[in-house]
Amino acid sequence: MVFIHATGVRFSYGLLIIDTMANHKSAQKRIRSSAKRNVRNKLAHKTTRNAIRDLRATESAKDGAEGLKSVSSLLDKLVKKNIIHKNKAGNIKSGLAKHVASLK
Repeated sequence: MVFIHATGVRFSYGLLIIDTMANHKSAQKRIRSSAKRNVRNKLAHKTTRNAIRDLRATESAKDGAEGLKSVSSLLDKLVKKNIIHKNKAGNIKSGLAKHVASLK
């Protein structure tokens, strides 16, 4: 049994309990590090989704332009970390750019 305490995470759980079948020390470490990375990736992905949601709710063109820049940066970071596919990020950015262009 492996206990991982994830601090500073905005999820309902802060403690992950993983029952491992791994016999080797390196495999157990791999499971621990994968779980930590999983929590970190979920946080980054959820933060980006919230930023996208906020941008889609934006009414002013000025706020939309600023929001588009920050959301594009967040999406590029997710692509760099292989959390989402680069084509998905491009499709999202394209749709958001159309939305921002339609704002007055």
